[in-house]
Amino acid sequence: MSQFGAPRGRTCSRSPRSRTLRSVATLTSAVLAVTVLAGCSSGDEADEAPAAAQDNAPAARDKVADGGTLRWAVDALPTTLNSFQADADGTTARIAGAVLPSLYTIDERGRPQLNPDYLESAQVVETEPKQVVLYKLHQQAVWSDGREIGAPDFVAQWRALSGRDTAYWTARNSGYERIEKIERGKNDLEVRVTFSKPYADWQSLFTPLYPKQVMGSPNSFNDGARTTLKATAGPFLLKSIDRKSGDVTLARNPRWWGQSAKLDSLVLKAVPRADRAASLAAGKLDLAEIDRTTAERIALALRDARAGRNGAQAALAHGPGSAITPSKALKSWALAYGSDEEKAEEVQAARQKNQQAVALYANEQDTLAGFVVRKSLEPAYTQLSLNGESGALADERVRRAVARAINRQELAESVLKPLGLPATPPGSHLALAGQAAYADSSDALGDQDTNEARALLADAGWVPGGALRKPAGAKDGAEAGSEAEKKAKQAEGEKKAKSADKAAGSATDATATTATDAADAKKKANDTASDEGLYIVGDDKPGDPRALPAPVIGAAGPENGTHVLAPAVAAARQSAALLARAEALDTGTGSGARAGVPVAKPDRGVAGAYAPRGTAAPVTVPEATRVLGKDGKALSLRFVLPSGPGSESLRAVGDRIVRMLDAVGIRTQVTKVPDDSFFKDHVAAGDYDLALYSWPASAFPATDARPIFAKPEPASDGSLLVEQNYSRVGTDRIDQLFDQAAGTLDAEEARELVRQADARIWAAAGSIPLYQRPQLVAAKADIVNAGAWGLAVPRYQDIGFKKPESSNGAERNR
Repeated sequence: MSQFGAPRGRTCSRSPRSRTLRSVATLTSAVLAVTVLAGCSSGDEADEAPAAAQDNAPAARDKVADGGTLRWAVDALPTTLNSFQADADGTTARIAGAVLPSLYTIDERGRPQLNPDYLESAQVVETEPKQVVLYKLHQQAVWSDGREIGAPDFVAQWRALSGRDTAYWTARNSGYERIEKIERGKNDLEVRVTFSKPYADWQSLFTPLYPKQVMGSPNSFNDGARTTLKATAGPFLLKSIDRKSGDVTLARNPRWWGQSAKLDSLVLKAVPRADRAASLAAGKLDLAEIDRTTAERIALALRDARAGRNGAQAALAHGPGSAITPSKALKSWALAYGSDEEKAEEVQAARQKNQQAVALYANEQDTLAGFVVRKSLEPAYTQLSLNGESGALADERVRRAVARAINRQELAESVLKPLGLPATPPGSHLALAGQAAYADSSDALGDQDTNEARALLADAGWVPGGALRKPAGAKDGAEAGSEAEKKAKQAEGEKKAKSADKAAGSATDATATTATDAADAKKKANDTASDEGLYIVGDDKPGDPRALPAPVIGAAGPENGTHVLAPAVAAARQSAALLARAEALDTGTGSGARAGVPVAKPDRGVAGAYAPRGTAAPVTVPEATRVLGKDGKALSLRFVLPSGPGSESLRAVGDRIVRMLDAVGIRTQVTKVPDDSFFKDHVAAGDYDLALYSWPASAFPATDARPIFAKPEPASDGSLLVEQNYSRVGTDRIDQLFDQAAGTLDAEEARELVRQADARIWAAAGSIPLYQRPQLVAAKADIVNAGAWGLAVPRYQDIGFKKPESSNGAERNR
């Protein structure tokens, strides 16, 4: 099986399953379907509300007009329509949610709920000698070809995803391998599923459910379902995919037995996030996830409209015309109609260009005033990952020191407060506030404490001046010199033998030396951040705190910067799935004071004194005695961040982290890498010490979260099997707790085991949850039952346009 290129560890799945909570279509990218955690917290936490409520303009169905077409932005056209393949993406998940059966859906609290459109009931009816689940299907549930949904479809999906037939190119199948048999019940509407061993997360199976025509053979699974679906069974059906226009059209399903879809059609339009503001302003979209810049512009358009300013007035107030003062306008007119014909022609062209820009901006603002921004928190959190495979972070004390140096509350506020969203850092790796399994276990690690961080570092041997101290057993100068003389003749012979190798490597060494000298020179000349390459905290700052703006709705949006990963089946397919669905994550901007490590001031003599020529210069404390070190090595961590134009705010969060670490004496080498190599060549390959990326929450943690936190194991070739545990930190006990949680049918026991696992994940300090991701959605003001769903999945048949108040029941004609 091919693997991620992983110089410090390779990935391989032992528990290959990943389902979606909700399509977290973001890094960029739209995410693999990973369902949300279904544990439950004890006490009052069991009823804890989500950190942020849904914002989707809920309306009763009788208030929604019948008919109309809604144009909804997606990142790209789907590369496959099969959700169980490695290259399935967020668009795949969105289509599946509208056209295929979901036996369980996720509610606004991030918890699985039986879907009455497909099931009358589903329950464990036997536990001994084997677990048996009995599904009773809706009596009218049929595929679009008229065939009843039944046991043959369940059997086909089980056989395809069980992992027993390698001809099926599956990306995820956890849970299906536990099934022993599937059989018809008392009638065609009953399906009995018998498990070979207990499985707590059985509700995660058969969603989405594909027809046997798709799952019945490797050819139809691998190739047939990539571009078309032979049968569907949802409120919508797949009408067409137009790759030229970038549109996927879903039409109302005439065979749908449930509540009829309010819309005639739903058009998914492939619009890159960077182009969405223009598409919204041009009237080409009705609904779209947006970034902060677009959200700010819509808010500005709404403020102008409420103030009675039209687009033309807005353009002069804050648009392209805002820089034109009366004096500038007069000067421009004089030059445009002056005697210098060449200059006049140039100025006239500039004036015409500016007038066009003003007119365009005015029209766009008038259109954007018809939208609203709906916001909530996504079912995903951003974390700081600490690579514990080797180096300083292999020591748990150093990882804990990093965690104790970071003010998670400050970081969460820098991202979420400007948006008016709750800014409480997540207390769990395995659930989000509102989900049944949520419990704040962060006390297992502790809050930000600079003194405690320094004490942990000192206990691990990292002390000021340690970079100058020789490791134990090192020889002093005289002894080393004598030893060198004894070996001089032997070395002389070796020099000749190695001369060719040295010549070959000289260019590389010279380049490295030159780069180091240049970096040092640049540091001394300019104490500000560069947007390119590498900088070292302690040598130069990541940015002048005064130059960093206060957090605002800025340029980098909810889908820029950090990436969301999801577990998959085999490493090669995991690579394709993760890299194809990695999502850009929004982060906040903001300044923060850079704190330094306090050092004793050297005695520089009396102020104003001077020394005669020839007197030695005053002794100063060298940099090496100030930074932390151990056995002659400085404590320096490599912080890898994406360098793309949409990652500015992510880098701002990184800068905040850098300054927090600098305050306890940890130097940080920040390396900016291309977005397309961030995961493949760095995170997955283990080529980093610190990195920022996100994970989606899951309603089935014992299944979905296990590969993310599984203890890495050595492979026969000496590499490391890490599954999706890119921090490479884990313990046998954590694995045992996940396995026990997945294998018990006692729901409370399973939730308690999940909470215990989370506490140990915190204590291991391999990843530090920082904040829940914001979700910003632009929607036409009259769109209802759509927007920022938070932890829930959309109910597609209820989405539509609000009936006009004056219609007296008349339906919308669009």
